[in-house]
Amino acid sequence: MTNQLIQSEPGLMLGKPVVRGTRITVEMILRKLSCGESVEQILASHPRLTREAVLAALEYAADAMGHETVHSVGDRESA
Repeated sequence: MTNQLIQSEPGLMLGKPVVRGTRITVEMILRKLSCGESVEQILASHPRLTREAVLAALEYAADAMGHETVHSVGDRESA
């Protein structure tokens, strides 16, 4: 991940990735979006955030998911 807006340090929020200069976690941004909040609503609730930071959180999450190992569960019809 080369995005400088997201950082992860052991002494900050238990090492969870956060928006640099804040204690706002990538997880919190994703949860708010998954609950239907718009980017505009998140920005209004957290004035220190920027649109670029929210997009960086999404990019970070996509990159993290892109490195997951996927395991086949086999043929579902034979189960």
